[in-house]
Amino acid sequence: MAEGFLKSFDSSLEVFSAGTKAASKVSSKAILVMKEIGVDISSHYPKTVEQFLSESFDYVITVCENAKETCPVFVGNVRHRRHIGFDDPAKATGAEEEILNEFRRVRDEINVEFKKFYGELQ
Repeated sequence: MAEGFLKSFDSSLEVFSAGTKAASKVSSKAILVMKEIGVDISSHYPKTVEQFLSESFDYVITVCENAKETCPVFVGNVRHRRHIGFDDPAKATGAEEEILNEFRRVRDEINVEFKKFYGELQ
């Protein structure tokens, strides 16, 4: 979702999203709740951080609370590191609507925090 928001703020940004344990596909619930607000992430696909360890980045931003402890060290040139943590909505339990509401809550938090971050860059 963070990648989708950053790209929606500025299509010229080069954004990569990767996980320490990549899922087999992007969550259909994440796709749904992003579509509700006009951001299409349906073409996104999960990647692992290992794919990017030797790359250079202006920013490396971790978003999951446990990523701060488990994310590998990027050996490439990283100008800025930042942690903006969020609950993992994929861990939500309950009825379907309760789970979707958790995805929406986290989506909205990501939107607010990444708008702040993007605004700092301007």
